[in-house]
Amino acid sequence: MKKRKPLTDKEGEVRELLAEDIRAMKPLDRFPQVAKLVRGRGQRGPQKAPTKQQVTLRLDRDVVERFRSTGAGWQGRINDALRKTRMG
Repeated sequence: MKKRKPLTDKEGEVRELLAEDIRAMKPLDRFPQVAKLVRGRGQRGPQKAPTKQQVTLRLDRDVVERFRSTGAGWQGRINDALRKTRMG
């Protein structure tokens, strides 16, 4: 077996990976203790201090369309509007 070049140099800088390096890598499922630490794409970890509760709420179509038309963060704006109404 041919000896591979180290992935890092003396200063700790990682060199560019070659196809040979990638072929030599072992799949993550061979290391279950590490695999459970890695989240999949689009998965969030648990909140450290959950501040919101997920609910199902039925709203009139025109209300939802109006908030959605304002762009990203529209659900938060609904939350703000409800808070203002409740708090007065």
